[in-house]
Amino acid sequence: MATPDVFSSSPLFDLTKGDTKSRGLALEKKIEYLESLNDRVSNRRARRWINDRILLELVPHLTGDEIRGLFAPPPWGDEARPSPFSMTNVGEWDKFRNIDMEKEAGVIEALKGSSSKKKSHVDADKIAALTAWHRVDHKTRDAFRRSFLPELVDGYEENIRAFVSEAGGEEVLILRVQDPFHRLLLHGVCEFYNLVSTTESETKGTKMLKMTKIKKKKAVSNELPAITLCQFLKMAKDGFW
Repeated sequence: MATPDVFSSSPLFDLTKGDTKSRGLALEKKIEYLESLNDRVSNRRARRWINDRILLELVPHLTGDEIRGLFAPPPWGDEARPSPFSMTNVGEWDKFRNIDMEKEAGVIEALKGSSSKKKSHVDADKIAALTAWHRVDHKTRDAFRRSFLPELVDGYEENIRAFVSEAGGEEVLILRVQDPFHRLLLHGVCEFYNLVSTTESETKGTKMLKMTKIKKKKAVSNELPAITLCQFLKMAKDGFW
């Protein structure tokens, strides 16, 4: 039976002589020889030794630095080299890394508080705009959804918001809109801002013209919503509502 001593004394296992190419060919022959011995060796111990030798030959030889790295990994080996990021500005990086835990908790709580306040403020604006939208008649809401004219509605809103914001101004705002559909949208804008609007006829020569009178409701605080009707309709159309 073949023994490990026989394998090690064979000239096939001496790879110290010759150049790199010849040593590579010898290594392939050596592995083939070891694989062929598996069929001829019946001893379990010898077969295990042959398999171990095959695995060792398949693994490339490690350098001294690679072997040292296996037995001395950080943090027990040599000190790790500082990264380029930590070398950029050591003082500022240390301040960030060594921040006091109480200060860190305070900063986090302040950020949470500011975000919650901002969110509550935005939610309040949305609720106010949604409440104003529900004041609009359902037929007028359908008209806005069916044919939204942003430039026209924005012009109506500029006049109405200026009228509402003037505390000591005129009590009645008169707008002359002759198109029936445009007048319907105007009444919807007035309902959005919680105003009373009526359309009357007036005669100029031989022509019969329409004028819309807009008044503020008594005992009602006309507070302007932060979100205009035009913005609300655009947000609803884009799916942000």
